[in-house]
Amino acid sequence: MSTQNLYNSEAIKKVKDIATDVDFTMMATNLKKQPLSVVPMSTKKVDDLGNIWFLSGADSDHNADIQKDSNVQLMYSGGSDMKFLSIYGTAEITKDKAMIEELYGKTDNIWFDGKDDPNVSVIKFIPSEAAYWDSGSNKLVNLFKMAKGAITGEKQDIGTTGKLKL
Repeated sequence: MSTQNLYNSEAIKKVKDIATDVDFTMMATNLKKQPLSVVPMSTKKVDDLGNIWFLSGADSDHNADIQKDSNVQLMYSGGSDMKFLSIYGTAEITKDKAMIEELYGKTDNIWFDGKDDPNVSVIKFIPSEAAYWDSGSNKLVNLFKMAKGAITGEKQDIGTTGKLKL
C-alpha cells in the first residue's frame, strides 16, 4: 500500500469521493466516555468546503451528546471499491428550513413525518483531520492481488493510504 497525504482541495475531493460512495457512516459522539456512543448515519451532502451534512432526530441521543460536546468522529467503511475514511471534527445542530428542504428525501419518511416534522434537525459536521484507505479497485481484484502476494511472496499494490489536511 502506498502513502499519499492530501491537502486542501485534494483532501476535500477525497472526503467527498469516499463519503458519497460509501454513504453510511458510523458517527461516534460523547468521545470522552467509554464505550463511545455510536450510531449509523446516512450522508446527505458533502459541500465544497468538505463539511458533511446529515438529517437527525432533534430528540436523539447523538444530538444530545453533540449539544454537550461538539467533538465527533465519523468512520466510513466499504463501498464498491473498498474505501475507508476515519474523520474527526466538530458538529453543529440546526433546524434551518432551507437546509432541511435541500437534504430531505422520500426515504427520510421512514424516520420523520415529512420535512415539516418538528423533530427534523440538521447536523453539519466540520472536519479537522482525517485518514483514508482506498484500494482503487474492487474486492475481487484485491483478493486476487493478496492471494498472488501470499503465493509469490511479492509485494502487491493494493491501494493508497494517507492523512487528509482540510
